[in-house]
Amino acid sequence: MSKIPSLALLVVGVILLIYGINASNSVSSSISQTFNGAPSNKSIWLIGIGVIGIISGGVGLFFRRAP
Repeated sequence: MSKIPSLALLVVGVILLIYGINASNSVSSSISQTFNGAPSNKSIWLIGIGVIGIISGGVGLFFRRAP
């Protein structure tokens, strides 16, 4: 993987992780956590995809093959 797509994945992963953390602190997530014991599905998906993006972007940046 080249550096530009890896860097884009890393940046998008960080942005999604930030949105997920903010979504987990929202009112709807607090209500969902009160009744279900877990944050809303939206915040879980955003955090999960953000972490996957950070990991795949970081691996692509730091462990890429030499041409």
